[in-house]
Amino acid sequence: MPHSSYAADRMGSATVEPSGRFEAGSLASFTLTYTAGYFGIDDTGSIKIVHRFASDMGKPQFDQPDGWNYTTVEASNGAVLQVEYDGKRNIRPWDKTLFIRVVRGYLEEGDRIVVRFGDTRRGSPGMRVQTFSEPTFEFKVLVDAFATYNYTELEHSPTIAVVAGPPVAYKAILPSQAVAGEAFSLGFKGEDKWGNPSDRVSGEFTVRSNLPLRGLPSAFSMREGELSLRLEGLMAEAPGELRIEVLRDGQAVAHSTPCRIVAAGDGARRHYWADLHGQSEETIGTNSAEELILFARDRAFLDVMSHQGNDFQITTPFWEQLNKLTARYNEDGSFIIFPGYEWSGNTGLGGDRNVLYLKEGRPIHRSSHALIDDLSDLALDANDADALFDALKDEDVVVFAHIGGRYADITRSHDARLERSIEIHSDWGTFEWLLEDAFRLGYRVGILANSDGHKGRHGASHPGASLFGAYGGLSCLIADRLTRHSIAECLRQRRHYATTGCRAYLDVQAHFERPALRYSDDPKLGAPVTREPVTQADMGAILSYDGDSLELSFEVLTHGAIERVEIRNRMEVVQTLYPYDEAALGSRIRIVWEGSEYRGRGRQTVWDGNATLDGNAFVDPLPINFWNLDKTLAQPRPDMLSWRSLTTGGFSGIDVRLRDPRAGVLKIDTPIVRTELAVDQIGLEPVVVENRGIRRRLQVYRLPDENPARRMQARVRVPLHTGSDNAVYLRITTEDGFFIYSSPIYVERGASGPQ
Repeated sequence: MPHSSYAADRMGSATVEPSGRFEAGSLASFTLTYTAGYFGIDDTGSIKIVHRFASDMGKPQFDQPDGWNYTTVEASNGAVLQVEYDGKRNIRPWDKTLFIRVVRGYLEEGDRIVVRFGDTRRGSPGMRVQTFSEPTFEFKVLVDAFATYNYTELEHSPTIAVVAGPPVAYKAILPSQAVAGEAFSLGFKGEDKWGNPSDRVSGEFTVRSNLPLRGLPSAFSMREGELSLRLEGLMAEAPGELRIEVLRDGQAVAHSTPCRIVAAGDGARRHYWADLHGQSEETIGTNSAEELILFARDRAFLDVMSHQGNDFQITTPFWEQLNKLTARYNEDGSFIIFPGYEWSGNTGLGGDRNVLYLKEGRPIHRSSHALIDDLSDLALDANDADALFDALKDEDVVVFAHIGGRYADITRSHDARLERSIEIHSDWGTFEWLLEDAFRLGYRVGILANSDGHKGRHGASHPGASLFGAYGGLSCLIADRLTRHSIAECLRQRRHYATTGCRAYLDVQAHFERPALRYSDDPKLGAPVTREPVTQADMGAILSYDGDSLELSFEVLTHGAIERVEIRNRMEVVQTLYPYDEAALGSRIRIVWEGSEYRGRGRQTVWDGNATLDGNAFVDPLPINFWNLDKTLAQPRPDMLSWRSLTTGGFSGIDVRLRDPRAGVLKIDTPIVRTELAVDQIGLEPVVVENRGIRRRLQVYRLPDENPARRMQARVRVPLHTGSDNAVYLRITTEDGFFIYSSPIYVERGASGPQ
């Protein structure tokens, strides 16, 4: 829905100085000058200077002249101005608003309102620029010249370019699985401290592989202006576990994600990485839809994606444009993109769902026309989730449940024919309670993780400095081929695993002492299904079995060290496996806090606090999952740590060594949990202190001083219960702060063997 366009050419003009390029997350000072047009601004009229919801530019403040983001506003004719800042005072996505009302006097043509964002004249270091790249960051100016509160958007609002800073980390991305004798590629990029691909990478890099590879150069070069590159045509000659190092001046700057090389002709399905959920500036995100697609393909090195804009902001012309883009960029065997949208119904009407079509030209069934003036297709709306499922019942489509600002209420609405999976992690946080809901209700769902990124970084979605509390997730889709239909079949069969942002290789199999019956589809759906006797099944399978246990085997390859592997049946942890034992533990401990306030938008939990050691000292503390660099960890003295941190369902924490591995008492003080425990009581199993909210708790446990484990393989017996589904799956935790979830294998206790 546009702002008014009435007499826009007579509403004045605006400029920003300085203009040009500014580093993401830097401090700068901007002077915006609004010059009144023909109508001026009447007494009690106003202007708004608005920014996008997605922007994490510093919040203007008016009371601390020497503080960050100090902002001043004055009228050239001496008119008295009322100035307020409100993050929700305008129509989304332009909802972050500096509101300036003329309360005594008025403006004539040529009079000016001068706004200094980050006014440095009294000691402020400036305004914090947003932390992510945007070539046209806009200071949009809206004018209420007549004091009617109907705002006209200026014809031209000033812009600056927000660009990446210098690289502080390098990423080397391999596919998680490749076939011996078949070509694959290595993606490489440098990222600045906020996770933006940096165009300031230059020089020569050398490459070292642990396995013989054909086509791998000994060195490659990058020059400034390049955001990433691919080394194409690599080929392994034999099966193995591949890892590549990228070095500069003899020092390793990047260790690749792991790749399992499998033998040709062994029938193994391929592993494809996806982020099935992200938005662009046409709805509530940043940068264009086409730029989002190109980022996913060329900067995040994804195989599969979908643009998922809020439906009530997708106009018919934009829906048509999206369909043209998906048709243009979809390429079998190379890069798959699904046309789709986020059905964004109110929570009480079912909450968010994601819709992925298998072909272009399909209708959009919006939850509402809340921000769309054109009502010509109103009859296509599906205002609640049940109506959505009914509208989609004859479509070639995949649906999954999502938790964003709104959350999917699958206890109210769920159609297992369409909604085969649930998304339990995104930039918004980690939400295992959605999985618990599904198990309690007997739904057989797969587990997905995506970003719902709003900052234009699809597939590598750093949350920046805004209300998002987590790094965006990824899903690995195990499919026969890289085509829409094969990927959709994988999603419908729940044959995928999810991570909170890392890339790992995971293979999970269930083994049965005698044949179980595997269903071709969920028999609860009521449609005819076939049953096949099997002694082995992979993730996502639904089976009937009369035995009292199964054996679960897995192999996992990770980028970061493996901390633990939980074998779960529904929400019960059946067994926890570690790559080390109690005897290997050393002087390193981990303090972890996690959870959320409740299910809705206000789920953020603030954990600002400190830890002290009586009779001991902390050594080399490191933060875990402190994604927002404004959230800091400090050591004011040897026996004390202090931090600023929040969680939105996932976890953050501290990894730290103790000067004496066994001496002293650890005291922890946060707004949520206070506790103390003797250091010599900290061991392999976590000490857990619970609080209210959703899985809101603090844990303390001990780790080895060094943990080289980046591969685990095991076979574990899992008891099966009667009376409800068994849902057997893994949750793997890495030391660098990620979860990896396999989709469950569903087993009902019943008949087995040929029938």
